Amino acid sequence: MQNSLKRMWALVGVIAAVAAVAATSAGASHKAGPTIVIWTDQDRAAAVTKVANDWAGSSGATIKVVTKNFGDIRDNLGTVAAADAPDVITAAHDWTGQLAANGLVEPIFLSSATKANFPAYTLNAFSYGTAVKKLYGVPAAVENIGLVVNTKLAKVPTTFAQLEKEALAVKKAKHQTFGIAVQQGTGGDAYHMYPFFSGLGGYIFGTNKAGNLDPSDIGVASPTLIKNAGLIDKWNKEGLISSKVDGSAAQNAFLKQQTAFWVTGPWNADTLKKSGLSFKVVQVPAIVKPSVPFLGVQGFMVTKFATAHGVDSAAKDLVTNYMAQASAQTQLAAANGRPPANTKAKSSDPVLQQFSNASKGGVPMPNIPQMNSVWSDLGQAWVRSTKGSGSMAAAKSFKAAARSIASKIG
Repeated sequence: MQNSLKRMWALVGVIAAVAAVAATSAGASHKAGPTIVIWTDQDRAAAVTKVANDWAGSSGATIKVVTKNFGDIRDNLGTVAAADAPDVITAAHDWTGQLAANGLVEPIFLSSATKANFPAYTLNAFSYGTAVKKLYGVPAAVENIGLVVNTKLAKVPTTFAQLEKEALAVKKAKHQTFGIAVQQGTGGDAYHMYPFFSGLGGYIFGTNKAGNLDPSDIGVASPTLIKNAGLIDKWNKEGLISSKVDGSAAQNAFLKQQTAFWVTGPWNADTLKKSGLSFKVVQVPAIVKPSVPFLGVQGFMVTKFATAHGVDSAAKDLVTNYMAQASAQTQLAAANGRPPANTKAKSSDPVLQQFSNASKGGVPMPNIPQMNSVWSDLGQAWVRSTKGSGSMAAAKSFKAAARSIASKIG
């Protein structure tokens, strides 16, 4: 009898153990996967949602996409409550220094095989560190401005002298007040003016022996630029460039064929294709140096909040292992209207390819926090020296800008 009772209780124990395992397994199978919150802008929202959900379908995660104005993503990240914060953001590379220095984004790691699919400058653009550089973002798209030429009004210029001559001829024929439609306005626009700045020998920051940007080496009034600043005074006098032209005026003048040359970027690719005009996009011809554009790299970053939310591993898997893939970037490029960063991704748009070709030798916008002290003063240096009557001599204007920038950086 005693042995029978022992066998009975042993059997009950086995049954209970099996039931417990089964219950645990059932609970695990119904346990919700991580929820990844992504902040992006309206232009990218649909594509980001689709691509992220493709990843979520195989990972068991849930994707929540929050749409914001692009610039607000960076600004809001520093003030948002943890409960409402994103785990992943769509970002511009030049936010990297500020966000990394403030501890708002986490370093990420890419395999050597994955890195090989990206131009080195796109990875450098998302890298930051005063001693040791770390990667903080996966590049997804690249953009830059180019010179759009109305090929029925002018020949595609191969030299700056040719560009100047033809622009002024169209200006005269069309009774226009400027030759090249490049936007500035009262607030200035150092980004759109950068090809002229680089072509004259200007630069923003030099680099130190470690290869990092050196904010103490400011090239806004470099000796080469000052030596050639008389050309800016000449352009101002003849009306080749006018700071009175804002973005709307530049676009309208080109679309209405009142000027043959427009400095703009791939965000206007659809506008150009719908215009019915015959056009070609090239790089601004060299002045005394190559007139290279600023390069903007956009991508994805993992925020510090991913760790607080317990989804750090999943968020990094999404960004580093999925968003970096050529297939994902092909989809993003098609929706975003920007050439993909991954060289194995495909963009079949010939206009985007022309803009991409115009990026040769371009300079990534500095991603260190000190760049915030440059934009306004550099833009105003151009405004003061190209506003027509009453303009300041360019050499004086750019020297004043350099002093102001240096004082702000300290």
